[in-house]
Amino acid sequence: MLARFTTQGHTEVRALNGLTVNIPARQFVAVMGASGSGKSTLLYIVAGLARPSSGEIQLFDQAIHTMSDDQLTQLRRTRIGLIFQSFNLLPTLSALENVALPLLINGARLSAARAKAKTLLALVGLSDRLAHRPDELSGGQQQRVAIARALINEAPLLLADEPTGNLDSHTGEEILQLLHALVADQQRTIVMVTHDLRAAGYADQVIELKDGQVVTG
Repeated sequence: MLARFTTQGHTEVRALNGLTVNIPARQFVAVMGASGSGKSTLLYIVAGLARPSSGEIQLFDQAIHTMSDDQLTQLRRTRIGLIFQSFNLLPTLSALENVALPLLINGARLSAARAKAKTLLALVGLSDRLAHRPDELSGGQQQRVAIARALINEAPLLLADEPTGNLDSHTGEEILQLLHALVADQQRTIVMVTHDLRAAGYADQVIELKDGQVVTG
């Protein structure tokens, strides 16, 4: 059961309320719901970016709700890839440098990190954009860079928050096809928050939230 409670003045706000969710390995799971339903909060708690005020979170057979901040940071560096709606690329770095950065932070040699980043950018169709900075790339290209960056540490779990929210419909379809292929071809697990029924159609399982509780899924 997960629960994250915050207060606004004297009113308690329950973003997640008595929620139990099981995420199977090597599947594409979509989490849907209206604004305020708790779907992004769920994603942040699974990522260890927010803590529940009660309940338990088991991830990779570990109780992550008991972990320290340093332990959670290490978990994200090695086992979780994050993909955001706003891409979150560093504007002064090239596509290659943005993708290589997580490996460098983990102590990898520059040559090895650049070689792996180059391979991943080829995987997402950006071999001809290695030296381009984010402001020289389209939205879809920036999201592909973000996906390559999420893959660089070979994390088995990818968490995506509205990954097509800032993209046109055609580019969004390409990104969804790419994410689906990562599950089918590389046996990754993906949890994607979305409000888009079309995007959810790519998932193996859809979990719908309302007022912090599971409606379907």
